[in-house]
Formats: sequence, structure tokens, C-alpha cells
Amino acid sequence: MNKTMIQYFEWYYPANQSLWKKVKEDAKNLKENGITSIWLPPAYKGAGGKRDVGYAVYDLYDLGEFNQKGTIATKYGTKDEYLEAIRSLQENGIEVLADIVLGHRMGADEKERIFAYGHDTMDRNREIEGKRKVTVWTKFTFPGRNNKYSDFKWDWTNFHATDYDAVSKESGIYRFIGKEWDEVDAEFGNYDYLMGADLDMSDPEVLEELDRWGKWYYDFTGVDGFRLDAVKHIEFNFFKVWLGKLRKYSGKDIFAVGEYWNAELHILQNYIEKSERSLSLFDVPLHFNLHHASNSNGYFDMRYLLKNTLVGADPELAVTFVDNHDTQPGQSLESWILEWFKPHAYSVILLRDTGYPCVFYGDYYGIPHDKIKPVKHLKTLIELRRDKAYGRQHDYFDHPSIVGWTREGNSEHLGSGLAVIMTEKTKGSKTMYVGVHFAGAVFTDMLGNSEEAALIDEKGFGTFFVDDGSVSVYCAKDGFIIGEMDDEFIDPHEVGALDEVTDKPSEITFIPGEEKEDEESSDNTENEEIKTEEQNL
Repeated sequence: MNKTMIQYFEWYYPANQSLWKKVKEDAKNLKENGITSIWLPPAYKGAGGKRDVGYAVYDLYDLGEFNQKGTIATKYGTKDEYLEAIRSLQENGIEVLADIVLGHRMGADEKERIFAYGHDTMDRNREIEGKRKVTVWTKFTFPGRNNKYSDFKWDWTNFHATDYDAVSKESGIYRFIGKEWDEVDAEFGNYDYLMGADLDMSDPEVLEELDRWGKWYYDFTGVDGFRLDAVKHIEFNFFKVWLGKLRKYSGKDIFAVGEYWNAELHILQNYIEKSERSLSLFDVPLHFNLHHASNSNGYFDMRYLLKNTLVGADPELAVTFVDNHDTQPGQSLESWILEWFKPHAYSVILLRDTGYPCVFYGDYYGIPHDKIKPVKHLKTLIELRRDKAYGRQHDYFDHPSIVGWTREGNSEHLGSGLAVIMTEKTKGSKTMYVGVHFAGAVFTDMLGNSEEAALIDEKGFGTFFVDDGSVSVYCAKDGFIIGEMDDEFIDPHEVGALDEVTDKPSEITFIPGEEKEDEESSDNTENEEIKTEEQNL
């Protein structure tokens, strides 16, 4: 069965300690719908206690077990409820990915007085203030846990920098004496520092403790893999080594996907090279192509939808997504894909032959905080991926507005095969090849957006229809007996999604890649995540 991941939370999920119970009860339904893996939110105690979304990391060993930060349970529930949820998901055949944040700590128990240097927030390599004493929150003793699971205590020597002097009450970036930035993303000169107390990934004590914690967490929870937060801010070599040790320890090829927030393909490819292909990455460039298309008022050239994307360049390591907790309205990386285009976007990530798609909780269930309803047809599209999206693919990215593709199906999945046609502008049709084994079949739109049926001729071609600003997914009517599949057939009229566009587009057509202001603006606001987190604590 095709793999489909779901991110099982959104930023404004109620702080009522109910999520672990909800997902446990929902496991069977998720599996039946076609979900094969689930990304759960950070499970450990954050600085904001029971209201913390999970990214203001306090104690990695407290999974809702100890009375710390004013609560035993986390925002999502208790340790036992978390472990029960994992077991329920796995019993239903769903792999569990834990969201882990290793780059920073927040909510320290004690202050320390040390020497530090002030750095320019817009150019972290530029020192703007000489050595001076600062009082910083960097000592983590975890008194509520009382050394259970680990007796390691964090102090300023384990960190690079922080952003607040508790005596002068001044904010800035204060690099600690004797510390140097790690090799990370080059935005702002060096984007090592993101928020809180920034871990020094060159400190042997830090590396040893993170290795120890990784083995403990893997054994204690039994999770199947990891979603790695903010990898652009962590030493590029770190996760290659950390995951390598954990994979050797477990004897399993543990899956991991990292969040590297940048819309430029070559930046992601550089990280993949530096980390020696040790983890997958979320396809941020594709997200922005989808975002531009949804906001273009009909002036996006659909032939460029998949160009300059990770799924196009390196599909083996591409986790595709439409939106997430950072891009939803009101969040630091807001780049929300508009409602009308969501079915288009999900058709792209769910019904093609490459990429590992991730469905967002806020699209699946809605976001009551912003009165956003579940995406129309999303569950149907996931089911179509489960049952129909198999076999050879034929692309017809041959028109600025109307594009499509087909899947021939295969013998392993009875009744599989489909045709997708979409437009961001006016209605139309497209003749596409689905296979001679479908000769005589009548295809209908499974989404109900088009009333027109498509009759497949003796050569395996059909004409498929789409309404204004819509998407249609055609499948053979139930009961059709599929004939013998032919050898591989190449339609000379096919135009691949990654093929070069040779004709000059209209002057009013938006081509992704020629304007990057939106991506750069969103990327530059990532350093505001701490403010967003604090506002929600």
C-alpha cells in the first residue's frame, strides 16, 4: 500500500491534555482511511507547561510524568497516555514518528553570571559588543524529576548563546566566552542561534548526553522514527552521526525527516550532501509553488508546479506537504494555501508516483480557532491514493492553465488506475492515455466536480474534463473487468512535469522562481518563532 503520513496536531489544538487519548481512539479510523504513519507533536515538558505546543523545550525526559512547570501532564496528556497511544497506533499498522527538538532549551531553573559577546542579529558573524558580564538563564537541574532516567545537569558551558540578560533586561544575541558558531545555514551570516539557550553541538558532554537520551527515548517509547525540528540551525554533521549511532544500536534503518525551512532547492540539496543523505527533508520549495498558485488569481503557469522542487530533484528523500503548524494562519512562517486550491495541492502530493506525502491535521479535521473547515474531498483523495494511485505514470503538463497525469494501475491492486486533470483558471478538457487494458471503460470524476464522463477508446485514450478553477480525479466505474496490460507505452504527446518549457509564457503569467520575496520574507521570520511561542504560553 502507498505510504501516507499525517501530522497529528495544529498550533491551536486545545490545551486540554486530550490529544493522546484522541489519537488512541482514532487509530483504527486513520488506518482504514489509508494513513500508514503519524507524526505526533513533541511529547516532553516545555517551558510553558500544560499550554506549551512543545517547541520551548525544557526537559526531554519528562513525557508528562513529573510535576514540573506547574503541571504533570503536557499539553497533550500524560506519559502513560502517550505510550498507550503509540501502542494503539502500532497495533493498527501505523508507524509513529516522534517530533524532537534538540537545538535549544528554555525555562532554565537557575541563572548564571558569565562573560559574553554581543552579536548583530542580522549578521551573526559580526560582533557589535565586546566582552562583558551577563546574567543568563542556562542552568537546568530538573528538581521535579529528581534524577530519574538521567542525572545530567545543563549549564552555560553546554550552550553557545542566549538572547536575554536578566540583569540589564536587554535582549540581543549573546555568544558565550570560548564558544564559536557551528557550521549551519548561512542566513544572517550564520543561523546557529534560533531561540532560548542554544546547544553547543561541538561540546563532547552535549553529544554524549544526546546520544544517551536518543537510545533511552527510542527504547522507552518504542517509536518507529523521528521528525527533526529546525535542522538548519544545528551542526550539519550532527544528525548524520546521531542517527547513525541510533540505527546501529537498534539494528533498524530508522526513518527520519528534517525540517529545513528554505524555498531554494539548492540549499536543501547542499544539506542533503553535507549530511550524506542520512535523512529526508520536507519539500519546502513545492509548498511555495503551491502557495503561489493558490494566490495567483489565475496567473500561475501550471507547467512549473513541480519544477525546482525536492520531489522533482530527489524524490527518494522528499516528504511532500501542503501546510503545517508553522504555515497556518497566525504563525511565524504563515504561507497558507487558499481553500479553493487545497484539493489541487493534495491531488499533487497524494496521487503522483513520487514523494512521501504528509497530510496536515488542520486540513483533515479543520482549525476551529480560525473557523477553518476540513479540506473538501481530502479523505477521498487519501483513499484514492490507498486504492487507485498505482502503476506507470503519464504526464500532460503541456498547457499554462490545464495540466494532468494518469496512472495505469497494476495487477497487485485490483481496479487501480486513475486520471487527474486540474486548472487554476477556466474549464477545459485533455485527452490522456490510461492504458489499453481500460478500453471500453467509462471513467467518472470521483470528486464529483465534473459531471462529464470519459469513455476510453480501443487505444487506451480518454478525454477528461475539468470545471473552472477545479480538479477532477477520474477512475473506472466499479465492475469494469480490466483487460490485459500492454507493454510500456509512451504517448508522444506527453509532456513531463519536469520537462523544460520551450514556448514563452504570457507576460501576465507568474513563473515560480523568478520572484522569491515571499519565500525569503517567510524564511527571515523564522527567528520570530520564539515570540510566537511565548505569546501562546
